[in-house]
Amino acid sequence: MTHALTLDDWPSFGVEVAIGFIVTALAGFVLLRVLTFFRLKQTVYEDAPETHRAKTGTPTMGGIAILASLAPLLLTFWPAEPRQGALALLFLVFACAAIGFIDDYLGIRFGKNRGLRARTKLLLTALVAVMFLRLAAESDYLVSMGDQLFPTDTLFHAGSFALHVPHWLWLILGIAAITGTIHAVNLTDGLDGLATGSLIAPLTVIWMTAIAMGIPRGDQWPDILPLAIGGLLGFFIYNRYPAKMIMGDTGSLALGALLSGAAILTGEMLLLIVIGGVFVAEALSVMLQVAYFKLTHGKRIFKMSPLHHHFELSGWPETKVTTRFWIASVICSAVGWAIVR
Repeated sequence: MTHALTLDDWPSFGVEVAIGFIVTALAGFVLLRVLTFFRLKQTVYEDAPETHRAKTGTPTMGGIAILASLAPLLLTFWPAEPRQGALALLFLVFACAAIGFIDDYLGIRFGKNRGLRARTKLLLTALVAVMFLRLAAESDYLVSMGDQLFPTDTLFHAGSFALHVPHWLWLILGIAAITGTIHAVNLTDGLDGLATGSLIAPLTVIWMTAIAMGIPRGDQWPDILPLAIGGLLGFFIYNRYPAKMIMGDTGSLALGALLSGAAILTGEMLLLIVIGGVFVAEALSVMLQVAYFKLTHGKRIFKMSPLHHHFELSGWPETKVTTRFWIASVICSAVGWAIVR
């Protein structure tokens, strides 16, 4: 790494986190009343554990408040000529938020948690991923690391080692990484505060990696991360158990896009598997459950998927499941940081 992460890098991080926290806390206060007034409330899906029935009627689309945390970037940090990396990442985040908003609205409009079909969301997010990757590639985004340059076709780097692939393969893997992360975060958003808390550590590691790589702050996109982290902390005021407001697909799709897009801009696409270990486990539990169910004509590996429901049905209180998953996320992120160092 070209720039050892020091104590001097943290004050600005703390200020931006604080700004994101305050903006989201205030936006959430207003949004909660707006959502309640217009009766924009979720309907828990029919197969959810019985303990989730009480969550029906909780205001959804709370992800709007988290997205509000990025507003200071436009007002305070944004220079006259924004860089392509920041524009690409913001496009990815807000485009996926729009898809999530439509899904949330349709679920409210028609009830029974029926929004966009899963394949429709997959195709739409894949299309947005393609556009993001094209924007990132066309920006000639290069990161200097000593005598080496790490372009956008980098899957992973640690120290002087870097794994490069042909551009066409980078595009394919990038689409898979973005859509996979988006929908894994979406699956994880099933308990109060679960996705909110599980995202903080991996986003922090991506920021630390970007700064340690020597990406200048003028490139802007690293500033998006501490604002979003502050937004998650501010949203936790309303999303902690028992949740007064949930982020909905508006938030989970946008935040999954932020995590994956930032990792790709950092040249650490493969690192998502490690720092996003909680999200990987949640997604794998669903895929294994479905595959095993079909192969065995009705048998199951887990009591219920995604994985957090299995622990719920095993007798764990919701708060215990949530805190254990947070701890797992911190451990996975720490391992990821140790690897890239």
